Amino acid sequence: MSKKQVKEELEQDVLLETFSKAQSFYDNNKNTVIGAAIAVIILIGGSVGYYYYAEAQESEAQELMGQASQAYLQGNYQEALTGSDADFTVGFKQIINNYGMTDAANLARYYAAISSFKIGNNEEALTYIENYEIPEGIMGVGPLSFHAVIHTELGNHTEAAELYVKAAEWDVNDSTTPYNYLEAANAFHDASNTEKAQQYAKKIIEEYDNSNQATEAEQLLGLLATAEK
Repeated sequence: MSKKQVKEELEQDVLLETFSKAQSFYDNNKNTVIGAAIAVIILIGGSVGYYYYAEAQESEAQELMGQASQAYLQGNYQEALTGSDADFTVGFKQIINNYGMTDAANLARYYAAISSFKIGNNEEALTYIENYEIPEGIMGVGPLSFHAVIHTELGNHTEAAELYVKAAEWDVNDSTTPYNYLEAANAFHDASNTEKAQQYAKKIIEEYDNSNQATEAEQLLGLLATAEK
């Protein structure tokens, strides 16, 4: 017998042995194997079904956002929040409650925070902004600054200052960074944290001396120095 024939017979023996073991395993564990196969099919089917469901939810939420945004842009903040029964429109609240996992609902949280703030509901505004997922890059700076503004209105000056620092460093540039550092310095001053106020005022002067905020930072440092005497 040639080496080739011997090799082929050995391979066939291995294949037969493997098949035999697999058959035996199946016979002894038939219910488990079938159950596992069904679970995989359900998982795949569920994933596909959820994808199409999520797509439909996103599309519906985006369409409803158009209605709420119209009221928002017209300055009708209460209607933007809760919709109008007379016009059969929904507001940001309904979008958040009914489409919470969508990108549209996330954006609705931001606009709901602003709308609540505009009508004086600062606590409600804080809840919405705290649940808003901040986008990366320059688009996240404004929401962080606004979050700080809400805390300022509520008298939470330390929290506001820390958020201004976060906004300054969220996307470092020559415009929003010195602005938010100055706001942070002022907020720390309001919180009676002179050391931190000086730290961020000096940071502006040292790193952003050509910015519009540099002069104000110098004035704040002068004020803080006088207060220490």
